[in-house]
Amino acid sequence: MSTELERALEATLFAAEEPMTAEALAGHLGGAAAGEVRDALRRLSTHYEPRGVHLVERGGRWHFQTAPDLAHVLRREREAVRRLSRAATEVLAIVAYHEPVSRAEIEAIRGVQTSSGTLDVLMEAGWVRVAGRREVPGRPVIYATTPEFLQHFGLESRKDLPGIDELKAAGLLDPVDDAFDAMTTTDDAEAEAGNEAADTLD
Repeated sequence: MSTELERALEATLFAAEEPMTAEALAGHLGGAAAGEVRDALRRLSTHYEPRGVHLVERGGRWHFQTAPDLAHVLRREREAVRRLSRAATEVLAIVAYHEPVSRAEIEAIRGVQTSSGTLDVLMEAGWVRVAGRREVPGRPVIYATTPEFLQHFGLESRKDLPGIDELKAAGLLDPVDDAFDAMTTTDDAEAEAGNEAADTLD
């Protein structure tokens, strides 16, 4: 049973157009419990560890990817992907570390206004999504990252994001590092009061 289940999972993921959760795989195969599917996926992942492709989990969804040490073999000349602007990079980092956040909260951290086009670019890239509305006056839209964000950056979950000190050492928080420090040390009550005032302008 286990061997057949693993073969079925292997075939399904190989043909899938996008990563799938254990629950989705169980539903697709029918008759298999989600827990049984997870166990089989872990066995398959171990089986593929020394091979040219790996079975990995990103944000609760499973897919095959090229072994990192062989990426150069498949690299081809291609049109360069448009790089994110500095503003978009800052907004993406703020959403990733503080989600869910409203536009007003993003602006409070950055210290400057955020163009709606910046958030549109991140949503078009599939890395940021609308996560609902904040239950405060004005009910501003709040934003969060997506499973595609985790997949693109090779993260299993947001817990794998580098720490603030690591980002500072890499020079990735300049010039907004002071704002990040302030955000992480601000008392919750003060932050909530400030956010409610800012949200009325969102």
